[in-house]
Amino acid sequence: MKEWIPIQKLVHEICDKIDRLNPEIQAFLPEEGRRERLLKDAAKLEQLYGNSPRKPPLYGVPVGLKDLIRTDGLPTRAGSKLPPGVFGGAEAECVSKLRTAGALIIGKTVTTEFAYYEPGPTRNPHNLEHTPGGSSSGSAAAIAAGMCTLALGTQTVGSIIRPAAFCGIIGFKPSYGRISRDGVIDFSPSMDHVGIFAPDVAGIKQAALVLCTRWSVGEIEMQLETGDEEPPILGVPEGPYLEQALPETLEFFEKQLTRLKAAGYIIKRVPLFADIKEINTRHSRLIAAEVAQVHKSWFSRFGELYGPRIAGVIKTGQMVNEGEAAEMEEEALLFREEIHQVMKRNGVECWVAPSALGEAPQGLLSTGDPAMNLPWTHAGVPAINLPAGKGRNGLPLGLQFVAPFMRDEALLVWADDLERVLT
Repeated sequence: MKEWIPIQKLVHEICDKIDRLNPEIQAFLPEEGRRERLLKDAAKLEQLYGNSPRKPPLYGVPVGLKDLIRTDGLPTRAGSKLPPGVFGGAEAECVSKLRTAGALIIGKTVTTEFAYYEPGPTRNPHNLEHTPGGSSSGSAAAIAAGMCTLALGTQTVGSIIRPAAFCGIIGFKPSYGRISRDGVIDFSPSMDHVGIFAPDVAGIKQAALVLCTRWSVGEIEMQLETGDEEPPILGVPEGPYLEQALPETLEFFEKQLTRLKAAGYIIKRVPLFADIKEINTRHSRLIAAEVAQVHKSWFSRFGELYGPRIAGVIKTGQMVNEGEAAEMEEEALLFREEIHQVMKRNGVECWVAPSALGEAPQGLLSTGDPAMNLPWTHAGVPAINLPAGKGRNGLPLGLQFVAPFMRDEALLVWADDLERVLT
């Protein structure tokens, strides 16, 4: 990730770019006095570290934050019409870590309403007539447009991997719990993940060192970095799950598998997720139950301010009892273990699949279908989108690579070479 010195110059360049591009793309929420605030923050950073040869790891890095993440000095609205005061509280732990690491908080990025399916105004920088994906719409679009070089989002179904694919950037969803959710507005506490967007894998790795708990470079990762290990054996999850993708996406996918084989990767086709319809239903029902509990007080007070889509899922969740919800949560943990056992039996180290059903859909009424992301989120395993070319309409397409739970470090090391092969 590029280091900018002096930081005041970075502030002016970023703010100039936001002034020029954001009125059309609408990735960042409006902020009165953004430039003045950032110049003050930059001055403080330079006073602390400007003459030091040892600067913090994210010194001067411009960061966008999804508007679910509490940030001192900036209101949190969660993409909703509710009074921002109801979401008040301490700054999110992930934001405090970014500040300590020297990052510049550029501003809040647009989210769909409460990170569900009601789209915001954000447009895809590659084609303004197409969605950037959601729910982390603004974070992905801001990176793609060059309005910041790091952004945070959240994923409960496919809200990091899918918009990253649609916008042609890197999106990393770590293992469940690797990035703290303290200070982040919940949707479904057992399924919510905080994740990272960046233009390249190097930027993701730099941020992960700061944000992910218990981050380390283990023996296998060090071996990989020194070239002592073969590339990971990649598994293709054959069956009904993969068949959800559009025919042209599957054709594109096969071409990318050929490229990976030519680069020395072993590809194994393994049946997986034969019961994908049941998995999808369980996930949808579980998150509905949890969002109903999260919004119980807010919905009773401000129900008329909720959009029809989020109101509908809350009402559905109200019909799920606590016992059923607890059982589904336990089933999700068993599901994670089932995936690991399949990998062990077949010698698979990392899964590869399309990141989305196809290219970003035209129009802003939908953010696209997260079906290709859902089972991996349900299992809480780490996933990363890597851009892999463009589709028939000239819009980006990506591949998602998925590692076992808590193998995030290995996934990002593998992603270094995979990024080189695919771009």
